[in-house]
Amino acid sequence: MIKTEDSREKTIVKTSIIGIAANVLLAAFKAVIGILSNSIAIVMDAVNNFSDAGSSLITIIGTKLAGREPDKKHPFGHGRIEYLSALIIAVIILYAGITSFTESCRKIINPVTPEYSVVSLVIIAVAVVVKIVLGRFVKSVGRKVNSSSLVNSGEDAVLDSVISAATLIAAVVFMAFGISVEAYLGAVISLVIIKAGFDMLKETVSHILGERNDLELSNSIKETVRSFPDVRGAYDLVLNNYGPDTWNGSIHIEIPDTYSADMIDKLTRSIQEEVYCKHQVLLTAVGIYSVNTKDDEIARAQKKAGEIVRSHPHVLQMHGFYMDTEKKDMRFDAVISLGAEDRKAVYAAVLKDVQEAFPDYDLQIGMDTDFSEH
Repeated sequence: MIKTEDSREKTIVKTSIIGIAANVLLAAFKAVIGILSNSIAIVMDAVNNFSDAGSSLITIIGTKLAGREPDKKHPFGHGRIEYLSALIIAVIILYAGITSFTESCRKIINPVTPEYSVVSLVIIAVAVVVKIVLGRFVKSVGRKVNSSSLVNSGEDAVLDSVISAATLIAAVVFMAFGISVEAYLGAVISLVIIKAGFDMLKETVSHILGERNDLELSNSIKETVRSFPDVRGAYDLVLNNYGPDTWNGSIHIEIPDTYSADMIDKLTRSIQEEVYCKHQVLLTAVGIYSVNTKDDEIARAQKKAGEIVRSHPHVLQMHGFYMDTEKKDMRFDAVISLGAEDRKAVYAAVLKDVQEAFPDYDLQIGMDTDFSEH
């Protein structure tokens, strides 16, 4: 696992440079062969390799820009630029697929007889192997360092190997039977590329819009927080993503009502430090819910309210219970699943039943959300 942001950036840049070098060499060879053999498929394949080199260059630029230090205008850093570079690469792949499909359709309508040679086929075969190895290498590094741009570039290389393999098959069929099928194969492969480009585009846009908390990360953070003595529960974890591996957030904890201000300060600071060291997540706020330990009447009321709330479908949990017997105030949060067909209806039913059980109390029930809900 890459330990520091500096080493992560160097890994991405190094991998991208390898991709650029490989693609430029392949593109040069294919362009010469395609022109000499009068093969539109090989020429288009060469153009695609040049676009791959451009994708790797975009990855380098995006990574460098994303690594800039926070400033007044962007206090949380520039990490999301990596998502924009991944978006650009997805658009390039989509455009390449559409262009290739258009050219293939043109050649189906107005066919051109290709002229293949054994040397050209050998080079194409080598290109297939190189692109498969390059694609798998770039994708694996991309997943290791959590770089959408590298993953997209690697996926693009794998798709290129499929294009080259299709070109090779078309050449063999033509040389063996005198039938030119490269335009038809090109059209089919182009559709595959278009779909892949669209899927990458959709996934990257989803990252930019903001997705729910990473379930594994959320559970790990809550487990870490709950491991502290006297922390009875950890709730309302909200994580904000400002680029790959760049997170900050907030959480609420339940602790005994006997805690003093200095004890709370010490505990929350310890939690923030531990979470950052273990998970590289900066908790900008740790909210406090006090748990009653002194009043039996409040304890019985909390138990009764909890049973009522949890009896409703789609209610995941209740927390943050507070009750003032003198002012007749009661408040807590009810976490209602995002999977409920009508969350407001569930909330209204909960409010109605609790109010009937405690008619003398003014209720303040918050409709809460679990942002890491699976």
